[in-house]
Amino acid sequence: MMERIAPEEAAERLKTAERVLVIGCSGSGKSTLAQKLVAHLGLPYVSMDREIFWLPGWQMRPRAEALARLQDIVARERWILDGTSPGTLPLRLPRTDLVLWLRPPRAMSLYGVISRWLKLRGRSRPEMADGCPEKIDLKFLTYVWNFEKTESPEIAENLAAYGPGVPVCVLKSRAENDLLLARVAAVY
Repeated sequence: MMERIAPEEAAERLKTAERVLVIGCSGSGKSTLAQKLVAHLGLPYVSMDREIFWLPGWQMRPRAEALARLQDIVARERWILDGTSPGTLPLRLPRTDLVLWLRPPRAMSLYGVISRWLKLRGRSRPEMADGCPEKIDLKFLTYVWNFEKTESPEIAENLAAYGPGVPVCVLKSRAENDLLLARVAAVY
């Protein structure tokens, strides 16, 4: 069973956390939150999209190479890992000090991916591999719409199986993200 904690306690635990996972649906604000935390905590930022999964031109990195890269990163002493990938949680959770799980309403995540696409059309976002311009299609929108039903159960199962002692802060809105950031800013 996962240990759920409030944003106030998560901010307190971030004082000593060396390895933090930021997970959630596309468009939920993972990268924004992770990068703002990096500015306060000084932990190295790792985007799984950029460093693990994608090659230029929206080509998936070969699985064996991606897993080897992930194992190397997870073995490091300090990091904030931005990315969900439920199937890789068994590798990441045993080394994690704290999980920040962004679970806003799906309309908020849809708004996030659509506004990001409108802002970046034709360009790659900084946390994505070069040569992967922001794109949107029905398959991706369906993935976001169904994320809570299709991906969250596997995330919860992995948290229980591979991270039973890892505290998890579930953030359900931008306001909760902002509350966490405000608490962290007050401490640092």
